[in-house]
Amino acid sequence: MSKSTTTHAEQIVYLKKIEGQIRGVQKMIEEGRYCVDILTQIQSISGAIKRVENEVFKKHLEGCVVGALESKSPRESQKKVDEVLGLIIRFKKG
Repeated sequence: MSKSTTTHAEQIVYLKKIEGQIRGVQKMIEEGRYCVDILTQIQSISGAIKRVENEVFKKHLEGCVVGALESKSPRESQKKVDEVLGLIIRFKKG
């Protein structure tokens, strides 16, 4: 993979697993399962989503941001730096 081309295709496998976990939680709720068991599964889903988020962010830094910084365009470089700072601020609020 070149630095200028970022792909997230490998995350599809993890997202499909998360999708299955969510369906499992829906079924648990429909069946009236114990709250603690449901909460445990939801926590697992949250962790899995966070891992996907982190990987997409990492790929963005390694691909898109590095590409902009290597482009020698001060405008593009600053635009990407501002974008990343905005993401970090937004993520910290969550």
